[in-house]
Parts: sequence; C-alpha cells; structure tokens
Amino acid sequence: MPDSYRSVGNQFGVGKSTVGAAVMQVDKAITEVLLRKVVTLENVQVIVDGFAAMGFPNCGGAIDGTHIPILAPEHQGTQYINRKGYFSMVLQAPVDHKGRFTNINMGWPGRVHDARVFRNTNLFKWLQQGTYFPDQKITIGDVEMPIVILGDPAYPLMPWLMKPYTGSLDRSQKLFNYRLSKCRMVVECALGRLKGHWRSLLTRSDLSQTNSPIVISACCVLHNLCESKGEDLYGGVGGSGKSPGC
Repeated sequence: MPDSYRSVGNQFGVGKSTVGAAVMQVDKAITEVLLRKVVTLENVQVIVDGFAAMGFPNCGGAIDGTHIPILAPEHQGTQYINRKGYFSMVLQAPVDHKGRFTNINMGWPGRVHDARVFRNTNLFKWLQQGTYFPDQKITIGDVEMPIVILGDPAYPLMPWLMKPYTGSLDRSQKLFNYRLSKCRMVVECALGRLKGHWRSLLTRSDLSQTNSPIVISACCVLHNLCESKGEDLYGGVGGSGKSPGC
C-alpha cells in the first residue's frame, strides 16, 4: 500500500505540506521534460505488425477511458459525478500493442460520455485529418482500409475507428468481434496496470483540479517507462507484466 504524505514526512522529518509540494515538483518536472518524449507514437509499422499477430490487420492502437476519483470541485460539481456516483475526471488514451500509451487526454468531467470526450481531443482531429498515422491502406475484399484504432461500443464508428458489431450477428461478425475484443483488451489491461502501479489513482486524493492532470500525466509517463524496460511492479523485473485479471 502507498505511504501517506504524513507517514513519508515522519520518515524524513518534514511536514505533510512539504511532502505534497515535493511530489508536485517532481510530477511537474516529469510532465514538462518527459511527456512528449515518452508518451508518443513511435514505429507505427511495429505496432501494426504487433496487432496483426494478435489477429487484427492494419491496426495502429486501441483506445479506452477510465475514471480517476477526485474531490468534489467547488464549481460545477455535479458535472464531475460519473455514472457510478462518485466525483471523477476522465483519462482517455490509446495504446500500442504492448500497452504503452501513445497519446493521453485528461481533465474532462466524469459525467461526460466517452464519445464526447474523444470528439474534443487533438487525437480525433489528427485522425480525422489523416495526419496521425501514415497513409497506409490495405484492401479487404473490395474495400480500402486505412490504419485504424479499436474502441468499444461507446465510441463512434469512423473509417479509421473500428468498434464491435451489435445485435443479432452472423458467424463472420462474431469472428470480427472476437478479434477486435482480443486486441482491445490491451488497453483495458494497460489502464489496469496503470492504476495497479500507482494506486493513488484508485482512491480520491486531495489534489486540486489543476494539479490532478499533472499527477495523472506523470503516472502515464512512468507507466510507459516501466513497460518499455520490462518492469513488472507486481512480480519484479521480467514478471508477467499483467495486472490482476489480465
């Protein structure tokens, strides 16, 4: 379990507020220096090959969102109450085939639907403009398919975003859903590992609305560094790299 600010302060002979200030200084430094270098889209072909090996062709990522608990904001507090009844802000991110974040967006109130959050991101704009991925198409049947990302049913169906079929399905549609779900689990597991590694994201903190996104961003940077170096905080270096249930 993580130590509280008070217990950490007692170990070093400083006050709780001093520990909090030090944590924020470190988080700001991580975000300012490393975020653009570490949370980024790197070798797209390697990612496409990785997802293809898992069963989905010409895929450049899988996207999902998660809720980070926060204190009730002073203004527009009801907008931050999510469908589960607690105050939160949304972290939304796509990942590569190894569960590393390639882009992050956070800060939207917990009441806002995932699709609306997504439509108001730079990522959506870049994908819509065709500038996020290389112009690399494959032909399936008689349809040209660009590099796509995968989302759950909450996301809008786009030429560059695939989501599961719904309703009564035939055999080919069930197979499509199976392959999509298998690949999309990568992002669910990544978000699970993020919260498992930095468990302060699981519980309501006393951070302000201004500081919460900085801390979340820093945790995402550290997540990518751990994933890239093969660090498994559940089982040591070279462990399973999986959060419980993944």
